[in-house]
Amino acid sequence: MKIAYVYDAIYPYIKGGAEKRIYELSKRLVAGGHEVHWFGVKWWKGKDVILQDSIYLHGVCKVESLYTEEGGRSIKEALIFGYKLLPPLVKDDFDIIDASNFPYFSCFSSKIASLLKGKPLVITWHEVWGSYWYEYLGAKGFFGKFVEKISTKLPHKHVAVSECTKRDLIALGVDEKKIEVIPNGIDFDAIQKIPPSKKKCDVLFAGRLIREKNVDALIRAVSEIKKSMPIKCRIIGEGPEKEKLKVLSGNLGLQTNVEFLDFMPNYEDVIANMKSSELFVMPSSREGFSIVLIEAMASQTPVIAVESEKSAASEIINGKNGILCSTGELKEKIEEVLTSETLRSSLTKEGWEYSKSLKWNIIAEKILKFYENVKKVKLIYNN
Repeated sequence: MKIAYVYDAIYPYIKGGAEKRIYELSKRLVAGGHEVHWFGVKWWKGKDVILQDSIYLHGVCKVESLYTEEGGRSIKEALIFGYKLLPPLVKDDFDIIDASNFPYFSCFSSKIASLLKGKPLVITWHEVWGSYWYEYLGAKGFFGKFVEKISTKLPHKHVAVSECTKRDLIALGVDEKKIEVIPNGIDFDAIQKIPPSKKKCDVLFAGRLIREKNVDALIRAVSEIKKSMPIKCRIIGEGPEKEKLKVLSGNLGLQTNVEFLDFMPNYEDVIANMKSSELFVMPSSREGFSIVLIEAMASQTPVIAVESEKSAASEIINGKNGILCSTGELKEKIEEVLTSETLRSSLTKEGWEYSKSLKWNIIAEKILKFYENVKKVKLIYNN
């Protein structure tokens, strides 16, 4: 099978959840004898098309900043990528085109290519924003919400990375029968081989520092915990909220309790920090599917996450393999885990066992079976 992935951010030049998913699936599909092409921004120098890790990478346009100064996704970049995508995408024939929902305009180009070539289009949804567009863009959110709604009409089938995302798609009017839930995964075996960092800490957060991650709630919890017990918290990541979070930490007198580390380009370094931490906390109120939670479980680090209707954390954490709570309960739950070796041991064991079920090899088998079924349905439709 010849597969085309469409997403502007390409791994390893950009290291986020969506691009990591495409990369890991592509590697395993190629190993299974399939040909994979990835259409994105040209993050490298030299030829527009290169072969890297046996994956054909197509740089369809020059690099534009993915984010604005305010930390939001750049509409300009999305428009340029969508416009430049179509010519190279229609030059070749693919059995299936799989476009990530972000940054939306590329989904429309993918649809045109699908129609011109008579091939099926799949859109993979990492999140559905719905009314959140108004919070994100203000009055302009109407436009974002409209584009998202129209995007649901484009593909032959949808992939949702979580049941939460599936429910949001159904709320937008998508037929449940056209949605397949295929979660993200982890490289379980590789994680087991990475040694822990020599720098230990009690609580770790790793992720993009944006408002909906609620890292401020974690910092405030640390401030309260400090009053009754020593605590060291490490925050890894970059984002528009970083300076505000540093100021908050300083104002609360946490200079020796909260350490901020920059984004780590080496995946192994993040895992090493997980393994040297007593607890991983994800206070985010919006998560399409949190790979980092699974990675922490595979690193044998207990996890706490905030429960929210817009977060898939509740699909991952079942009460035995981790703890779900509100932002207001973070202090209590963090103290509970840090002071109970029995609880930490139980959460660690259950989390580690659960993480085995989300190996990328298992996810790749699911996606391939899905593609084969989509291709059959499209062939029948054409006949």
